[in-house]
Amino acid sequence: MSKHTTPSQTTAPPPPLAAAPQPFWFGGAASCVATFVSHPFDLTKVRLQTIKRIDTPWSNNSNNSNNIKSSSTSSEYATRSLRPTRMVKTMWTIYHTEGVRALYSGLSASLLRQGTYSTIRFGLYDRFKWMVAGDKKPTFSQLLICSTAAGILGGAFGNPSDVVNVRMQNDGQLPPAERRNYRNAIDGMIRICREESPRVLLRGLGSSTNRAVLMTVSQMASYDVFKDLFLGKLGWKEGLPTHFATSLLAGLVATTVCAPLDVVKTRIMSAHAHDGKHPLRIMLHMVKTEGFGSLFRGWMPAFVRLGPHTIVTFMVLERMREWHTQWIRPANQTLETL
Repeated sequence: MSKHTTPSQTTAPPPPLAAAPQPFWFGGAASCVATFVSHPFDLTKVRLQTIKRIDTPWSNNSNNSNNIKSSSTSSEYATRSLRPTRMVKTMWTIYHTEGVRALYSGLSASLLRQGTYSTIRFGLYDRFKWMVAGDKKPTFSQLLICSTAAGILGGAFGNPSDVVNVRMQNDGQLPPAERRNYRNAIDGMIRICREESPRVLLRGLGSSTNRAVLMTVSQMASYDVFKDLFLGKLGWKEGLPTHFATSLLAGLVATTVCAPLDVVKTRIMSAHAHDGKHPLRIMLHMVKTEGFGSLFRGWMPAFVRLGPHTIVTFMVLERMREWHTQWIRPANQTLETL
C-alpha cells in the first residue's frame, strides 16, 4: 500500500539560492577592505582639491592686461592639477615632508564612513532591488530608482564621518596654528560638537547627499548594466575577468559623473567657516574665477583612487556572495528544515 502525504504534511520547496538578497553588511565590509588600498589616493585627491593657487607677482597689479594674464594662469593651474604627474608629486611631497603615516591620515574616519555610508548604500540597494523585482532581473528604470533611494539614505547617514574624514586628510597642509589634530574619527566628532556645534557635522549635507546619489547610480547601477552586457551580449562567463572589467568601467563612469560635486563637497567640509552658499552657486563661482577645469581638479587622483576602490569592493563582494551562496545559505536552510 502506497503512502500518501496529506496537504497539511506538504512543505514548500526552499527558494532558489540566488533569490534572497545578500546579508546587509556585505557591501560595507567589502568597502572597508578596499579602503586600505585606496586611502592614500583619496588623501591625495583631497589635498589637490583644496590647494589654493599662489598668486604670481603680476596678479596683484591693477593693469588690465596683467589681470587678464592672472585670470588665464588660474585656468592653466587648474588644468595642470588634472595631470597624473601632479598626483605622484603630491604623494611624494606628503611622504617626504610628513612621513609615510601621513598617507593614512584619517584612516579611522574613512573606515567609519565606509561602515555607515557604504553599508547603507549597498545593503539598501540590494534590498530595494529584491522588493521591486524579486528573483527576476530588474529593469534599468528600477535600478535607477533603487540606487537613488539608497544613495540618499547612505549619504545622509555617512555625512558626519565624511566631515571628519575630509578634515583629517586636509590637516597636514594647513598652517600649524590652524590644524585641528584630531586623534581619530570619534575624537573628531566629539571635538566638533564641543568646540563648534553639532550642526557642523551636517555641513555639506546637500552636496554630500547629491554626490552619494550620483555615486550610487553611476557605480552600482552601471556595474549591474555592464555585467549584464558582458554576460549577455558579449558572452563572457561569470568570474574574475568579468568582475574586473565591469568594476573598472563602473569606476570610470562614477569618477567622471561625481567629480564636480566631489570638489565642491570637499571645499565646503574642509572650510573653517561656511558662507551658506548653495553648491550650484559655488560651482558657478569656481567656473567664473578658476575656469571650468577647476570642477575636475584632482580627476586623475580621484579615478586612481575610485578605480581600485571600486574594483576591490566589487571583487571582494562577489567572492562574499559566492561563499554565502555555496556554504552559508545552504547550511542555514538545512538547519531550518531540521
